[in-house]
Amino acid sequence: MKQLTVLITGASEGLGKSFAIESAKRGLGLVLVSLPNSGLEHLANYLRVNFNSKVLCIELDLTKNDAAIEIFEKLKERKIEVNVLINNAGLGNWSWFEDKNVDFYRTQIDLNITNTVLLTRLFLNHIDKNAASYILNVGSLGGHFIIPKKQVYGATKSFIGYFTRCLQLELSGTNVHISLLSPGGINTKPELLVMNNELKGFAKATILEADYVAKTAMDGMLKGKKKLYRVLRIAFWCCWIKLYQAF
Repeated sequence: MKQLTVLITGASEGLGKSFAIESAKRGLGLVLVSLPNSGLEHLANYLRVNFNSKVLCIELDLTKNDAAIEIFEKLKERKIEVNVLINNAGLGNWSWFEDKNVDFYRTQIDLNITNTVLLTRLFLNHIDKNAASYILNVGSLGGHFIIPKKQVYGATKSFIGYFTRCLQLELSGTNVHISLLSPGGINTKPELLVMNNELKGFAKATILEADYVAKTAMDGMLKGKKKLYRVLRIAFWCCWIKLYQAF
């Protein structure tokens, strides 16, 4: 079987970093994309030393108008063929709508929506249609519920869900396998770990670790699963166990 090469956005930290490590463990080639000065080369060297991985780092701001085009131009220049796309980069927040300015919301929408759409479109031009290829779009459980302080973020993730399901229908019967990951809360940053530890009951019980989410999501993606809700079902099951034990 031809070696798969995965392009991961937002790869320097959090869930993206976990996706990179999980991909390296599976022997995949790696194209890692993240902001400049975000520690991407340090991660790449770790993967090269520990997993003998082939890694290309692309450091750029994905909210730039030509960012998606620039990525695929770099791949063409280096004659690198990617056949797995993980659209992970995103910007979240937990704040009242009026507490953030216009520039913040423009960045959030560009990163969460525009970047995902354009990268996906260029990826479909890039791949060999006769070979199996995979797209994993990272949505959110927040895209399925009405949640105060998550108004724009939740809307962007709702968009990702709709967009992904439409593509699944359009590309049904082809060699392109598209999966939607919709996890709940994930411990991806120290500040989130602190905040998540302050949660109570059901909310706290459904928090997951990034390494676990990455492994489970990639298992499902490579099996061609369209909706990666197994992560959620396990989290909810653990929640009910904890609530039962509390009584």
